[in-house]
Amino acid sequence: MESSSEEHQPKHTRDVQQQFPAEGDETFEKEGQWDGSDVLVNGNGKECFSVEELFEKVAIPRWQDQITLRALVVSAILGGFFCIITHKLSLTVGIIPSLNVSAGLLGFFMIKFWNGVFTRLNFWSRPFTRQENTVVQTCVVACYGIAFSGGFGTYLLGLDDNTYKKIGASFPGNRAVDVKTPALGWIFAFIFTVSFLGILVIVPLSKIMILKYRLTYPSGTATAILINSFHTPEGAKTAKKQVKCLAKTMGLSFFFSFFKWFYSGDGESACGFDNFPTLGLKALNNKFLFDFNLTYVGAGMICPHIVNVSVLLGAIISWGIMWPLISTAGWYDKSFKGSNFRGLYGYKVFVAIALILGDGLYNFIKVVIVSVWFMYKHYKTDLLPITAGADSRDGVLTTDEKKRNETFLKGRIPFWLASSCYIGLAAISTGVIPQIFPPMRWYFVMTCYILAPVLAFCNAYGTGLTDWSLSSTYGKIGLFVFAAWAGAGNGGVVAGLAACGVMMTIVSTASDLMQDFKTGYLTRSSPRSMFVAQIVGTFLGCVLAPLTFWMFWKAFPIGDENGQYKAPYAVIYRQMAIIGVQGFSALPAHCLELCYAFFVMAVVVNGIRDLLPKKYSKYIPIPMAMAIPFYIGAYFAIDMFIGTVIVFIWQQLNRKKSEIYVPAFASGLICGDGLWAVPSAILALAKVDPPLCMMFYPSSVAATISSKFG
Repeated sequence: MESSSEEHQPKHTRDVQQQFPAEGDETFEKEGQWDGSDVLVNGNGKECFSVEELFEKVAIPRWQDQITLRALVVSAILGGFFCIITHKLSLTVGIIPSLNVSAGLLGFFMIKFWNGVFTRLNFWSRPFTRQENTVVQTCVVACYGIAFSGGFGTYLLGLDDNTYKKIGASFPGNRAVDVKTPALGWIFAFIFTVSFLGILVIVPLSKIMILKYRLTYPSGTATAILINSFHTPEGAKTAKKQVKCLAKTMGLSFFFSFFKWFYSGDGESACGFDNFPTLGLKALNNKFLFDFNLTYVGAGMICPHIVNVSVLLGAIISWGIMWPLISTAGWYDKSFKGSNFRGLYGYKVFVAIALILGDGLYNFIKVVIVSVWFMYKHYKTDLLPITAGADSRDGVLTTDEKKRNETFLKGRIPFWLASSCYIGLAAISTGVIPQIFPPMRWYFVMTCYILAPVLAFCNAYGTGLTDWSLSSTYGKIGLFVFAAWAGAGNGGVVAGLAACGVMMTIVSTASDLMQDFKTGYLTRSSPRSMFVAQIVGTFLGCVLAPLTFWMFWKAFPIGDENGQYKAPYAVIYRQMAIIGVQGFSALPAHCLELCYAFFVMAVVVNGIRDLLPKKYSKYIPIPMAMAIPFYIGAYFAIDMFIGTVIVFIWQQLNRKKSEIYVPAFASGLICGDGLWAVPSAILALAKVDPPLCMMFYPSSVAATISSKFG
């Protein structure tokens, strides 16, 4: 049936469209289970048509009508908000949980609120469809995805002068000329140049991925199920409950962050709840404390239990056992303190790098092998041609699948358009990037764009099978290859970090778009509306991500080891580039041996996880998660573990309610604390310090202080 605009549909069709699922869905609820014999009535109580007839009469909106002004406005608001949250997490601990559910839920709430306002003002507002909800979610995810893949806490910040100074001028391979301090001008130029190519490179393969290979894309599928459920009567009721829960916890988190600010001092002293000795002063010195950070508690509630347990295990191994032992072993000169890599700091950074590389390399090889095997199986089974009426497995489609295929095939993006735009943007990028980063020669950039389609396909395919995007791993591979290619005397560190940005952005955007195509396929959204939503979201991200980062950059001491925004991955990425150019050198005693041991351990632990049956493997820790606290401390590991304990207890008490409310509760904690970052930054820019400094001392010292000032 030909799609038509909602404005041209009969009034009774418009009235019921936002209450019932789109055409093609097989069941939905309204105080029980509907079936085809149930009927709908209009305002006069007269029978209109049955539910089955409704499915045939209610047309899917044209792809142009799926992209509305209100959807774009809501996407811009939420996109900026989620960029702030992503920056805060990236600059503090580097763990960024999936915020797709939060984006879908808040998008649903805001447009429902928009419609409610218009209704009260007696203005007609078009019904809110699942397709429009999908567009909002796609825009928002694409927007805050730029805040992640843009490298504001990783490779771009690794070029900064502060990161160079933290490593030290005396460290071999760390040169003052390999520095580029963040500035809005070149950041805008770089982000706009590289961010759109990942969208164009994967579009021609969408039909193969979604229809022929029938990849699951678990996150995309879960998001589609969520959006579909919102647009049923029962789902809308549940969504309202979730939104109320999110609003309450967001308010609680915001005002608690405001409360904590009053006691945090001027930022130069160890004041406030961030230095609360919840486990004692000695534990505080080893960064073991609960610092009352609700963002990390919320992240722990969203992340799987094994991730949180792995993070805590890594904290215990490093800060609880290894660092205290190494500090008393006499392996390094005790005069090397702070961020000197010849001291304890060198062990922290390089052992973390070894774990990250071991885990990344293992999963990269595993995903490549799995992908090649599945592609070989698809090839051997001699798949049928992709049509709206043929299924890739047995040649038989349900009515629902057939209609989804029709929608998907009708809205395909022409190959010539995507490929010609890719070539054009690649040519522009090849000229622009060497102007921003002179060591990144034009032939380096061209090589990146020649390899990008293959790597984007591998990452998108692997993500479809495993739900595991390896964009950062591909970025690290590019970092090592191009740093070594450029060499030490030719700006290899800058070339490596820039190449990391190019590769990581392309493969990350490609896998994100394919997840969105899967969501759009299951919600019967046009691929063209998904493509446009991704373009718009990427554009918003290219504007909002640098601006929100600049707010943090100007308001807070980014990279300060004793501050809130330590930017831990900036040092790690710069050190990786130095390793690519220089190799391991000038490390403290036995550091290299420890790196080898932990690299092997990461590979072995991953192998054991994959070999054991699922009922046992779920208890094996994840090396990548274990690596994070090695460098920055155990405080956030305790916060996240408290989050996972809350979820575990909630699941034991009432699993059904926990499944409904945990995502909203956790999102509220993250969003509220993230929202406080805006007024906090404004206060910092205005040079307004908190009025109080709350500090803790041993009783004997406190008594002396009291007698002196009392």
